[in-house]
Amino acid sequence: MPTAKKSAKKAAAKKSSAKSASKSSAKKAPAKKAAAKKAAPAKKAAAKKAPAAKKAPAAKKAPAAKKTGAKRALNPALAAPMQPSAELGAVIGTQPVPRSEVAKRIWAYIHKNGLQDQQNKRNINADDKLRTVFGGKNQVSMFEMTSLVNKHLKPA
Repeated sequence: MPTAKKSAKKAAAKKSSAKSASKSSAKKAPAKKAAAKKAAPAKKAAAKKAPAAKKAPAAKKAPAAKKTGAKRALNPALAAPMQPSAELGAVIGTQPVPRSEVAKRIWAYIHKNGLQDQQNKRNINADDKLRTVFGGKNQVSMFEMTSLVNKHLKPA
């Protein structure tokens, strides 16, 4: 039994010495930080002077094989014919056309008549035909134009 008591006393002594050691190291920490700051530039300088280890060139992977023959399917919502209103029909025609073709025709009309603003190319200056499509606005942005044109389309 005397050995069990001795080991318990030793464990208690270790705990108390560990606590006092952590307290003393906390007091010395600012001194260690200052020394570490002084040593940091020296480490950086040494790192710059040391030649970089040359790495072996990485093995090039073979390019991914392209799929041939299988095209991506068209979105049916874009391919469905839409009936333009009378106002929009004056610009792109009155026949039902898909949304993608509506956008192409409007941009063709804009470029043909020089309606794109010269200072800010994102703006479209409306002429008499487009002003009715744009809800009476003289100038709209190309992003706003999409929503205004969609109001003049309905399923065929």
